[in-house]
Amino acid sequence: MMAASNNRKMTREEAGRLGGEATAKNHSREFYQEIGKKGGKATSKNHSRDFYQEIGQKGGEATSRNHNREFYREIGRKGGKK
Repeated sequence: MMAASNNRKMTREEAGRLGGEATAKNHSREFYQEIGKKGGKATSKNHSRDFYQEIGQKGGEATSRNHNREFYREIGRKGGKK
């Protein structure tokens, strides 16, 4: 779905997707790992332990709503193999 081909203005979503694809072509996996690490360090400086507990709680609740018992059995098996 290319906006430029039919003379209409590109949506923000389309521009973001195209920009992300162009960036991905120019950078390696290590690049993304490094910026992720930097972002994590910056976030940890700006937030408390309570922040992480809250987002972990929300994430756990969302996961439990979206997955069944078989999902938890499978991740338990995978974790037990390590």
